[in-house]
Amino acid sequence: MSFPRRRGSSRRYGLSACDASGAVLVFDEVITGFRVARGGAQELYGVTPDLTVLGKIAGGGLPLAAFGGRADVMDELAPAGPVYQAGTLSGNPLATAAALVALRRLRDPGVYRRLEETGAALETGLSLPGVTVQRVGGMLTAFMQEGPVWNFASAQASDTARYGELFRHLLERGVYIAPSQFEAMFVSTVHGPAEVERTVEAARELFGA
Repeated sequence: MSFPRRRGSSRRYGLSACDASGAVLVFDEVITGFRVARGGAQELYGVTPDLTVLGKIAGGGLPLAAFGGRADVMDELAPAGPVYQAGTLSGNPLATAAALVALRRLRDPGVYRRLEETGAALETGLSLPGVTVQRVGGMLTAFMQEGPVWNFASAQASDTARYGELFRHLLERGVYIAPSQFEAMFVSTVHGPAEVERTVEAARELFGA
């Protein structure tokens, strides 16, 4: 099934393979949604997908997921269209109430200024010898290698055993980061200078910096 793109909806980077073929462009924003911007990665990078998928962050961490997109694509869903979609927790009152509160809170631009500041401070502090920190907003990953990581192949060149040492070292000092080299760390509005300083000091112990 293909959908002709509506006039005026071409993306900033010009005609893409999706535009040319009529394929639906789907953004999985389960990780990036609300973390890098209120409008997710699509707002940050100026790309307009046809469908967007969001995870439990939409409900402030409660069991909730959501998806949405262009009206003509969404009209393909039942009961208007032939595509059936349902879920056990669809419309859960507690989760949807939490989602409304979270969305209203994220209207404050100060939220994203603080996430940027905290993320930048953590990036600077963790940029130690033999460590490359890749970051977008409040999301970051520390790769145990020199030089930038551009794709999965370059990420695989990292010293995962060394990352495991970092994870265990920080955990012993009360700092919990992602246990896998290939996961991201997330800062939140409850993290501040004290939490960053504690994390950086613990990391420097391991690296002798």
